[in-house]
Amino acid sequence: MTAETLRPPPRERILATASALFSAHGLRGVGVDRIIAESAVAKSTMYAHFPSKDDLAAAYLRRTDTSWRTKLRAAAEAAGEDPADQLVGLFDAVATAFTQHGFHGCPFINAAAESEAGSAPHAVTVAHKQAVRAWVRDLATAAGASDPERLALQLTLLVDGTLAAGKLEQDPAMPAGARAAAEALVERACLTHR
Repeated sequence: MTAETLRPPPRERILATASALFSAHGLRGVGVDRIIAESAVAKSTMYAHFPSKDDLAAAYLRRTDTSWRTKLRAAAEAAGEDPADQLVGLFDAVATAFTQHGFHGCPFINAAAESEAGSAPHAVTVAHKQAVRAWVRDLATAAGASDPERLALQLTLLVDGTLAAGKLEQDPAMPAGARAAAEALVERACLTHR
């Protein structure tokens, strides 16, 4: 096999390159020409797969959505079978994110700050946040929370706030503080059912 046959297909190279660049520099901080150059594709190939930068940014966010929600679910499930424990356990995914080299905060919050309402990246970001909150609400319902919608809102705001503050302060103690706050919120919301 040659090096050429081992290379990922052009679409995958473009998306992988854009994902790394968008994560590190933001959506606006990276031009299409740089993505094309670092992907080693022709401009026509880039636009054949992604007709616009917004289409590419949306694809990056969809990929990130799948990855992040998988990590959240895995962390929750690792906490045990009790949904209340899973609500707290999902914060282990936040702690793991902090330890990654080059942590740049929440890609969705970052994208929301850089994209126009109604654009493809903004729509993917909104859908992601709604899907995560719905999943947390379902866990809160299963845990017997007195107000699952409120608890889901509180916990997802805590996740978002921790990731946003983590980008600014890079304080490794933040995830433990967020987990402790989540534990208190879950305990209070599910007190009558435990």
